[in-house]
Amino acid sequence: MASHEAPPEAATTRIFHCRLIPPRPDFAFTMTDAERELMSRHADYLRAKLRDGIMILAGPVADPAGPWGLLILRAGSEAEARAVTDGDPVARSGRGFRYEILPMISTIM
Repeated sequence: MASHEAPPEAATTRIFHCRLIPPRPDFAFTMTDAERELMSRHADYLRAKLRDGIMILAGPVADPAGPWGLLILRAGSEAEARAVTDGDPVARSGRGFRYEILPMISTIM
């Protein structure tokens, strides 16, 4: 394969922008100890997805309306991306977190 050709898996892989909306706008500044521990499990989960090659990047976004989490995923379908976000400890916690998932139309990587 020439160096300018995309790897075979690229044809079936899509990139997804996932926005993690916290339970309250000031969450990043008012976390309880239990919420900090939950966020630690969330970070561990995402690090595992990075090692698996599913996650491209993640981190908090300094939105003036209130910080939220950005997660960029590599997945074969929106259902696969949803399975990743549904497996996140924050999404499973019942504490009011939710993900919005949007497919990227195109990417430059």
